[in-house]
Amino acid sequence: MRVTTAEFIKGYGRLADRALAEPVTITKNGHDRLVLLSAGEYERLRRRDRRAVLPEELTEEEVAAIATAEVDLRHAHLNKEARGWQP
Repeated sequence: MRVTTAEFIKGYGRLADRALAEPVTITKNGHDRLVLLSAGEYERLRRRDRRAVLPEELTEEEVAAIATAEVDLRHAHLNKEARGWQP
């Protein structure tokens, strides 16, 4: 759902309730500016945060886990895109 800033201010209560079920995008001058979503959805997204590490920072167990990892068959079609890729 998309609403302007003015619509959001006028209908805050209704739109805050709506954001419990789906994200509400708030626009300003025709551009997306904010997204209102439930605290539960925000926490779910935060749990997905990842951190980047240098290869030398990995433990032997982590290296072994990566070496033996298998791609879920639902994503096997991506192998074609990865073949021949060079960093």
